Amino acid sequence: MDKEAVEMNKTIKAMLVSGLLAGSVGITGPAAAQGYPNRVVKIIVPFAAGGGTDVMARTIAQKLNEAWSQPVVVENRPGAGGVIGADAVAKSPPDGYTYLLATTTTAINASLLAKPPYNMQRDLQSVAMLSFYPMAAVVPAASPVRTLQDLAALSHKQSLSAGSGGNGTPQHLVLEMFNGASGAKILHVPYKGGAPALAALLGGQNDVVFSLWPECLPHVKAGKLRALAVTTENRLAQMATIPTMAEAGFAAVQATGWQGVMVRAGTPNDIVAKINAQVSGIMAASEMKSRITDQGFIPVTMGVGDTAKFVSADVERWGKVVRNGNIRVE
Repeated sequence: MDKEAVEMNKTIKAMLVSGLLAGSVGITGPAAAQGYPNRVVKIIVPFAAGGGTDVMARTIAQKLNEAWSQPVVVENRPGAGGVIGADAVAKSPPDGYTYLLATTTTAINASLLAKPPYNMQRDLQSVAMLSFYPMAAVVPAASPVRTLQDLAALSHKQSLSAGSGGNGTPQHLVLEMFNGASGAKILHVPYKGGAPALAALLGGQNDVVFSLWPECLPHVKAGKLRALAVTTENRLAQMATIPTMAEAGFAAVQATGWQGVMVRAGTPNDIVAKINAQVSGIMAASEMKSRITDQGFIPVTMGVGDTAKFVSADVERWGKVVRNGNIRVE
């Protein structure tokens, strides 16, 4: 995983240099898309309400509603590690009125599922990127665990459990990376989203979560959770006192997540381009960049082609992690 994580970090740095992050893509759709949208647009979130994916979807929905003067509603379809929501979009009409708020989990599921109800690369069309986000290992503030070394050592003395947003989610795979790198024996407990997993952690039902940073950040700021390390190559500007996984002694545990928009494959190209242009304009606005940066995200804009290339590369990257770890979900 070391090599794959390094390659991801290089990709992100390259996009920062080239201006793909928080920049303008300048895509316009032809005249055929001028009447779009003329009715309700639905954004399906494949996780429970309250998590980072849900927050982003509702933020985008509000801005699209203002831009298009059409209702844009968010529908949560949690379960099966994001599969239920993604499958609903994969089977929706290819007309551009149903979006998937896709995440790293969407890419992971492409190789994780033994019998997927849909084929991501055949049935879904990548449209636009929204953000990147780091992850962090967090424990309750009252936990005796102060470092990742403490966590690994304690797992050999007593049973420990880690919540996640579901089987095959980034939280799950990063836990498996940590178990493999440290020799820890921490039991995985899947939930229907990151928010329920953190609620269980705060309630004392689990011992640690390898959380998406935007989801755990408010609890860390409030002093309810303690962050042991972040999964990025460098420390975060927001919380510079938190070490990286490498600094904590586990360089192999690196991961950067993403969020984006997908629609049903076969959606007309001009509509796909119009969605990309509108979403990218929203993400490039200074107010939006400031807002989501404060929430722990890194704003991103990409054209349709670059988005598709990025997602395809991420599918392959996580596919190697799944295959190397012999991880499978029935």
